[in-house]
Amino acid sequence: MKVLILLLLPLVFSASIEKHEDGQFDSLPAEPKSRFAMLDDVRILANGLLQLGHGLKDFVHKTKGQINEIFQKLNLFDKSFYDLSEQTNEIREKEEELKEKTSKLQENNEELKNLSSKIYSQIEHLLQDKVQLQAKIGRLEEKLNQITEGHQEFQDHKELASLKQYVEQQDMNIRRLLKVVADQNVQLDYQNGQIKDLEDKISNSSVGDTKKGSPRSYKLHDPRSFNSSSNSTNQMLDPNAVSDLPRDCNDLHSQGGRRSGVYTIRPNNSAEFGVYCDFTADAAWTVIQRRTDGSVDFNQTWEDYTRGFGDLRGEFWLGLQKIFSISQQADYILHIELQDWKNNNRFVEYLFSLGNEDTSYSLQLTQVLGNVPGALPEYTPMPFSTSDHQSQHLNCPAELSSGGWWKASCGGTNLNAKYRPRVKGERRRGQGLSWKPEKGRMYSLRSTKIMLYRTEMENFD
Repeated sequence: MKVLILLLLPLVFSASIEKHEDGQFDSLPAEPKSRFAMLDDVRILANGLLQLGHGLKDFVHKTKGQINEIFQKLNLFDKSFYDLSEQTNEIREKEEELKEKTSKLQENNEELKNLSSKIYSQIEHLLQDKVQLQAKIGRLEEKLNQITEGHQEFQDHKELASLKQYVEQQDMNIRRLLKVVADQNVQLDYQNGQIKDLEDKISNSSVGDTKKGSPRSYKLHDPRSFNSSSNSTNQMLDPNAVSDLPRDCNDLHSQGGRRSGVYTIRPNNSAEFGVYCDFTADAAWTVIQRRTDGSVDFNQTWEDYTRGFGDLRGEFWLGLQKIFSISQQADYILHIELQDWKNNNRFVEYLFSLGNEDTSYSLQLTQVLGNVPGALPEYTPMPFSTSDHQSQHLNCPAELSSGGWWKASCGGTNLNAKYRPRVKGERRRGQGLSWKPEKGRMYSLRSTKIMLYRTEMENFD
């Protein structure tokens, strides 16, 4: 445009001068204009227009280049915006996952609180029973004085001894329940800490990760992971410390063990042997039985059940003698995990005492926790029975004596029974692994696991 103006100005200026001269000399006779002068003006004008065209062409090329640069920047902006939206979606998905985990932990927290309240109520009932028993002891002591004077028979003395033994048993149960309550409080604190950590992660992931422009990945550690090697025993202690083996999995946990697997232990007054330790963040469980797929035949003899059989990394029975040697060195909780064919998981926990081989390893139970009705008799000694070793009062038929188990009668719950895979459309009520409470429904089971946990009662002495 500037070039066009510069070219046109001389023409306008010359035209104004000619007009002015015409105004001054209009009285003079007109002379014909030169034809060549007009051609010069046309050439000048054409040359100016040509230069104007070249200038416009250069301007158009420059404008196209600027427009292409703008389009490239827009494409980069669109790509950056798309990447940012993808990262935002990933952050939202992570946030939803963390919220779900937080809600599950809160549900577990509520469940633990309910269990703790039940334990406290049981403790109150036991304390009331203790007061009543102490009153009975007072009355029996009076009878004992009469016995010394010859006014009662020897039967009253036996009654007094049995009641004293019952009171001592109740005192032990109370102490064990107090320990269970303390363990539940520890678990509640741990659950609260996890909930708080997850809430912090949710807030941090929605704020900090947006600033960084990329989502952070949080991976929860799986406390059940273990080495799947089946030909060697994982010993995470000093291999030279042969004389200082742990007594059970709780000792390994206290020494820093956190990886579930097979370890060598040596209970008090016992030879060393291998066990499977199931570690969590705050506890260690010594597994004594596991059923998952029926790969091991549990219809074994008394000698096999005494010694143990199976694969410690698969299905196995640890052995009655080994279980007895572990249970005699401290107070333990008997923890039973059950899974049905719909993958629903339940558990039950008992305080227990286990007799030696002379009593056929009789088991006496007191239920303390669980989210499934109990299916094992309480306060009743149950001898261990197999097809070739049954108690005198039992004479069970072969179909009811498959696999060894603690039995007070024929039938009922037997977690070592023959494994029967579930077939769609086929009903085998009462067959295979099952949990049969005295009242309520029967649970047909896919898998079971029985574990021991030391309660460390010495902390309450």
